[in-house]
Amino acid sequence: MNGSGTAAGIGLLSAASWGGSDFAGGWGARRAPALLVVASGQIISLLLLLAICGVMHVPLPATRFLVYAALGGFEGALALALFYRALAMGAMGLTAALTGLLTALIPVLFSILQDGLPTPLTAGGLTLGLAAIWLITRRPTARGPENTAHATPPAALLLGALSGIGFGTQLILFKTAGTGGILWAMTSTRASGVLALLLVLALMPPKAPWRGFWLIGILAGALDTAGNLFFLEAAHFGRLDVAAVVCSLYPGGTILLAALVLREWPTRRQWAGIAVALAAVALLSV
Repeated sequence: MNGSGTAAGIGLLSAASWGGSDFAGGWGARRAPALLVVASGQIISLLLLLAICGVMHVPLPATRFLVYAALGGFEGALALALFYRALAMGAMGLTAALTGLLTALIPVLFSILQDGLPTPLTAGGLTLGLAAIWLITRRPTARGPENTAHATPPAALLLGALSGIGFGTQLILFKTAGTGGILWAMTSTRASGVLALLLVLALMPPKAPWRGFWLIGILAGALDTAGNLFFLEAAHFGRLDVAAVVCSLYPGGTILLAALVLREWPTRRQWAGIAVALAAVALLSV
Protein backbone atom coordinates (compact mmCIF):
# COMPACT_ATOMS: atom_id res chain seq x y z
CA MET A 1 0.00 0.00 0.00
CA ASN A 2 1.35 3.45 -0.88
CA GLY A 3 1.75 6.35 1.54
CA SER A 4 -1.57 7.90 0.57
CA GLY A 5 -3.36 4.58 1.01
CA THR A 6 -1.78 4.02 4.42
CA ALA A 7 -2.67 7.57 5.49
CA ALA A 8 -6.27 7.06 4.35
CA GLY A 9 -6.55 3.73 6.18
CA ILE A 10 -5.16 5.04 9.46
CA GLY A 11 -7.22 8.21 8.96
CA LEU A 12 -10.37 6.08 8.98
CA LEU A 13 -9.34 4.72 12.40
CA SER A 14 -8.91 8.29 13.59
CA ALA A 15 -12.31 9.28 12.18
CA ALA A 16 -13.93 6.28 13.91
CA SER A 17 -12.28 7.15 17.24
CA TRP A 18 -13.21 10.84 17.03
CA GLY A 19 -16.75 9.93 15.95
CA GLY A 20 -17.09 7.63 18.97
CA SER A 21 -15.68 10.33 21.24
CA ASP A 22 -18.18 12.91 19.99
CA PHE A 23 -21.03 10.43 20.40
CA ALA A 24 -19.97 9.63 23.98
CA GLY A 25 -19.46 13.33 24.77
CA GLY A 26 -22.79 14.29 23.24
CA TRP A 27 -24.56 11.56 25.16
CA GLY A 28 -22.86 12.70 28.36
CA ALA A 29 -23.75 16.36 27.66
CA ARG A 30 -27.42 15.42 27.94
CA ARG A 31 -26.80 14.62 31.60
CA ALA A 32 -23.97 16.98 32.59
CA PRO A 33 -22.35 20.21 31.33
CA ALA A 34 -20.45 19.53 28.10
CA LEU A 35 -17.29 21.34 29.19
CA LEU A 36 -17.11 19.22 32.36
CA VAL A 37 -17.39 16.06 30.27
CA VAL A 38 -14.55 17.25 28.00
CA ALA A 39 -12.36 18.48 30.86
CA SER A 40 -12.68 15.26 32.88
CA GLY A 41 -11.72 13.16 29.87
CA GLN A 42 -8.70 15.31 29.07
CA ILE A 43 -7.47 15.29 32.69
CA ILE A 44 -7.59 11.49 32.94
CA SER A 45 -6.02 10.99 29.52
CA LEU A 46 -3.22 13.42 30.48
CA LEU A 47 -2.44 11.40 33.62
CA LEU A 48 -2.46 8.18 31.57
CA LEU A 49 -0.12 9.63 28.93
CA LEU A 50 2.28 10.90 31.61
CA ALA A 51 2.30 7.42 33.17
CA ILE A 52 2.98 5.74 29.81
CA CYS A 53 5.83 8.13 28.96
CA GLY A 54 7.33 7.59 32.41
CA VAL A 55 7.06 3.78 32.46
CA MET A 56 8.36 3.42 28.89
CA HIS A 57 11.11 6.01 29.49
CA VAL A 58 10.17 7.79 26.28
CA PRO A 59 12.92 10.35 25.54
CA LEU A 60 11.87 13.97 25.48
CA PRO A 61 11.90 15.58 22.02
CA ALA A 62 13.36 18.98 21.23
CA THR A 63 11.64 21.86 22.98
CA ARG A 64 10.19 23.28 19.77
CA PHE A 65 8.11 20.14 19.19
CA LEU A 66 6.65 20.36 22.70
CA VAL A 67 5.84 24.03 22.07
CA TYR A 68 4.04 23.23 18.80
CA ALA A 69 2.02 20.53 20.57
CA ALA A 70 1.22 22.81 23.50
CA LEU A 71 0.04 25.58 21.17
CA GLY A 72 -2.16 23.09 19.33
CA GLY A 73 -3.70 21.78 22.53
CA PHE A 74 -4.33 25.23 23.99
CA GLU A 75 -5.88 26.86 20.93
CA GLY A 76 -7.78 23.65 20.10
CA ALA A 77 -9.43 23.65 23.53
CA LEU A 78 -10.39 27.31 23.11
CA ALA A 79 -11.76 26.49 19.63
CA LEU A 80 -13.87 23.77 21.24
CA ALA A 81 -15.30 26.25 23.74
CA LEU A 82 -16.11 28.64 20.86
CA PHE A 83 -17.76 25.79 18.96
CA TYR A 84 -20.01 24.87 21.89
CA ARG A 85 -20.92 28.54 22.28
CA ALA A 86 -21.74 28.80 18.57
CA LEU A 87 -23.98 25.72 18.69
CA ALA A 88 -25.85 27.17 21.66
CA MET A 89 -26.61 30.43 19.82
CA GLY A 90 -28.83 29.10 17.04
CA ALA A 91 -29.60 26.28 14.64
CA MET A 92 -26.70 23.84 14.67
CA GLY A 93 -26.75 22.64 11.05
CA LEU A 94 -25.04 25.45 9.15
CA THR A 95 -22.66 26.24 12.01
CA ALA A 96 -21.48 22.63 12.35
CA ALA A 97 -21.11 22.27 8.57
CA LEU A 98 -19.04 25.45 8.30
CA THR A 99 -16.82 24.37 11.19
CA GLY A 100 -16.30 20.90 9.74
CA LEU A 101 -15.48 22.21 6.29
CA LEU A 102 -12.91 24.73 7.57
CA THR A 103 -11.35 22.10 9.85
CA ALA A 104 -10.42 20.10 6.75
CA LEU A 105 -9.85 23.00 4.35
CA ILE A 106 -7.18 24.80 6.41
CA PRO A 107 -4.78 21.78 6.42
CA VAL A 108 -5.52 21.16 2.72
CA LEU A 109 -4.42 24.69 1.81
CA PHE A 110 -1.37 24.43 4.08
CA SER A 111 -0.38 21.09 2.55
CA ILE A 112 -0.69 22.45 -0.99
CA LEU A 113 1.56 25.38 -0.09
CA GLN A 114 4.10 23.13 1.62
CA ASP A 115 4.05 19.98 -0.52
CA GLY A 116 2.73 21.25 -3.84
CA LEU A 117 -0.38 20.24 -5.74
CA PRO A 118 -1.59 16.66 -5.28
CA THR A 119 -2.09 14.25 -8.16
CA PRO A 120 -5.38 14.60 -10.08
CA LEU A 121 -6.71 11.41 -8.45
CA THR A 122 -5.84 12.65 -4.96
CA ALA A 123 -7.30 16.07 -5.75
CA GLY A 124 -10.54 14.37 -6.80
CA GLY A 125 -10.61 12.42 -3.56
CA LEU A 126 -9.99 15.57 -1.51
CA THR A 127 -12.81 17.38 -3.32
CA LEU A 128 -15.21 14.51 -2.69
CA GLY A 129 -14.09 14.41 0.94
CA LEU A 130 -14.83 18.09 1.49
CA ALA A 131 -18.24 17.65 -0.18
CA ALA A 132 -18.93 14.66 2.08
CA ILE A 133 -18.07 16.66 5.20
CA TRP A 134 -20.55 19.36 4.16
CA LEU A 135 -23.31 16.83 3.39
CA ILE A 136 -22.81 14.84 6.58
CA THR A 137 -22.70 17.79 8.96
CA ARG A 138 -25.26 20.04 7.27
CA ARG A 139 -28.82 19.73 8.55
CA PRO A 140 -31.31 21.97 6.75
CA THR A 141 -33.11 24.42 8.98
CA ALA A 142 -36.89 24.32 8.91
CA ARG A 143 -38.39 27.41 7.34
CA GLY A 144 -41.47 29.38 8.13
CA PRO A 145 -42.61 32.07 10.56
CA GLU A 146 -42.81 29.58 13.39
CA ASN A 147 -39.10 28.68 12.96
CA THR A 148 -37.57 32.15 12.76
CA ALA A 149 -36.21 31.74 16.27
CA HIS A 150 -34.10 28.83 15.02
CA ALA A 151 -32.33 30.79 12.28
CA THR A 152 -28.55 30.82 12.59
CA PRO A 153 -27.41 34.30 13.71
CA PRO A 154 -24.31 35.84 12.09
CA ALA A 155 -22.47 35.73 15.41
CA ALA A 156 -22.89 31.94 15.55
CA LEU A 157 -21.48 31.60 12.03
CA LEU A 158 -18.53 33.81 12.97
CA LEU A 159 -17.77 31.73 16.06
CA GLY A 160 -18.25 28.55 14.03
CA ALA A 161 -15.79 29.81 11.42
CA LEU A 162 -13.26 30.76 14.11
CA SER A 163 -13.57 27.34 15.73
CA GLY A 164 -13.10 25.63 12.35
CA ILE A 165 -9.96 27.67 11.70
CA GLY A 166 -8.78 26.78 15.20
CA PHE A 167 -9.37 23.05 14.70
CA GLY A 168 -7.68 23.14 11.28
CA THR A 169 -4.68 24.98 12.71
CA GLN A 170 -4.52 22.42 15.49
CA LEU A 171 -4.17 19.61 12.93
CA ILE A 172 -1.26 21.47 11.30
CA LEU A 173 0.45 21.93 14.67
CA PHE A 174 -0.14 18.25 15.50
CA LYS A 175 1.54 17.23 12.25
CA THR A 176 4.56 19.45 13.00
CA ALA A 177 4.83 18.36 16.63
CA GLY A 178 4.47 14.66 15.82
CA THR A 179 7.75 14.57 13.93
CA GLY A 180 9.54 14.92 17.27
CA GLY A 181 7.75 12.02 18.97
CA ILE A 182 4.06 11.14 19.02
CA LEU A 183 3.58 10.25 22.69
CA TRP A 184 5.22 13.38 24.11
CA ALA A 185 3.47 15.51 21.49
CA MET A 186 0.12 14.14 22.65
CA THR A 187 1.08 14.62 26.31
CA SER A 188 2.07 18.24 25.75
CA THR A 189 -1.14 18.79 23.81
CA ARG A 190 -3.25 17.37 26.61
CA ALA A 191 -1.47 19.42 29.30
CA SER A 192 -2.10 22.72 27.53
CA GLY A 193 -5.64 21.66 26.62
CA VAL A 194 -6.43 20.93 30.25
CA LEU A 195 -5.04 24.34 31.24
CA ALA A 196 -7.20 26.09 28.63
CA LEU A 197 -10.35 24.22 29.70
CA LEU A 198 -9.72 24.99 33.37
CA LEU A 199 -9.41 28.69 32.47
CA VAL A 200 -12.69 28.53 30.53
CA LEU A 201 -14.42 26.77 33.45
CA ALA A 202 -13.06 29.37 35.89
CA LEU A 203 -14.33 32.26 33.73
CA MET A 204 -17.63 30.64 32.69
CA PRO A 205 -18.53 27.95 35.25
CA PRO A 206 -21.55 25.82 34.24
CA LYS A 207 -24.73 26.51 36.16
CA ALA A 208 -25.85 22.87 36.13
CA PRO A 209 -24.82 20.56 39.02
CA TRP A 210 -21.21 19.35 38.80
CA ARG A 211 -21.87 15.59 38.90
CA GLY A 212 -22.44 12.62 36.66
CA PHE A 213 -19.74 13.42 34.10
CA TRP A 214 -16.60 11.48 35.05
CA LEU A 215 -17.26 8.03 33.53
CA ILE A 216 -18.59 9.27 30.20
CA GLY A 217 -15.87 11.92 30.17
CA ILE A 218 -13.16 9.28 30.58
CA LEU A 219 -14.62 7.25 27.68
CA ALA A 220 -14.86 10.34 25.44
CA GLY A 221 -11.34 11.44 26.41
CA ALA A 222 -9.84 8.01 25.73
CA LEU A 223 -11.43 7.83 22.28
CA ASP A 224 -10.37 11.39 21.50
CA THR A 225 -6.79 10.63 22.51
CA ALA A 226 -6.80 7.50 20.33
CA GLY A 227 -8.14 9.58 17.44
CA ASN A 228 -5.35 12.13 17.89
CA LEU A 229 -2.70 9.41 17.92
CA PHE A 230 -4.14 7.83 14.77
CA PHE A 231 -4.17 11.24 13.08
CA LEU A 232 -0.51 11.77 13.93
CA GLU A 233 0.29 8.36 12.44
CA ALA A 234 -1.78 9.10 9.32
CA ALA A 235 -0.05 12.46 8.82
CA HIS A 236 3.31 10.73 9.27
CA PHE A 237 2.68 8.19 6.49
CA GLY A 238 1.14 10.52 3.89
CA ARG A 239 0.27 14.06 2.94
CA LEU A 240 -1.32 16.26 5.58
CA ASP A 241 -4.28 17.11 3.34
CA VAL A 242 -5.19 13.42 2.85
CA ALA A 243 -4.94 12.67 6.57
CA ALA A 244 -6.90 15.80 7.52
CA VAL A 245 -9.79 15.23 5.10
CA VAL A 246 -10.23 11.53 5.94
CA CYS A 247 -9.99 12.18 9.70
CA SER A 248 -12.49 15.04 9.37
CA LEU A 249 -15.13 12.55 8.19
CA TYR A 250 -15.61 11.63 11.87
CA PRO A 251 -19.19 13.07 12.06
CA GLY A 252 -20.22 10.09 9.93
CA GLY A 253 -19.18 7.77 12.75
CA THR A 254 -21.11 9.82 15.28
CA ILE A 255 -24.22 9.71 13.09
CA LEU A 256 -24.00 5.95 12.58
CA LEU A 257 -23.56 5.35 16.32
CA ALA A 258 -26.57 7.57 17.04
CA ALA A 259 -28.60 5.50 14.57
CA LEU A 260 -27.50 2.16 16.03
CA VAL A 261 -27.69 3.06 19.72
CA LEU A 262 -30.30 5.81 19.95
CA ARG A 263 -32.31 5.07 16.78
CA GLU A 264 -31.69 8.64 15.57
CA TRP A 265 -31.64 7.92 11.85
CA PRO A 266 -29.62 10.04 9.40
CA THR A 267 -31.33 12.23 6.84
CA ARG A 268 -31.15 11.38 3.14
CA ARG A 269 -28.57 14.15 2.78
CA GLN A 270 -26.39 12.53 5.45
CA TRP A 271 -26.70 9.08 3.86
CA ALA A 272 -25.59 10.66 0.60
CA GLY A 273 -22.66 12.27 2.43
CA ILE A 274 -21.60 8.91 3.87
CA ALA A 275 -21.70 7.37 0.38
CA VAL A 276 -19.63 10.26 -1.01
CA ALA A 277 -17.19 9.82 1.89
CA LEU A 278 -16.66 6.15 0.98
CA ALA A 279 -15.96 7.15 -2.62
CA ALA A 280 -13.48 9.80 -1.40
CA VAL A 281 -11.61 7.29 0.77
CA ALA A 282 -11.49 4.85 -2.14
CA LEU A 283 -9.92 7.49 -4.39
CA LEU A 284 -7.46 8.60 -1.74
CA SER A 285 -6.41 5.00 -1.14
CA VAL A 286 -5.39 4.40 -4.76
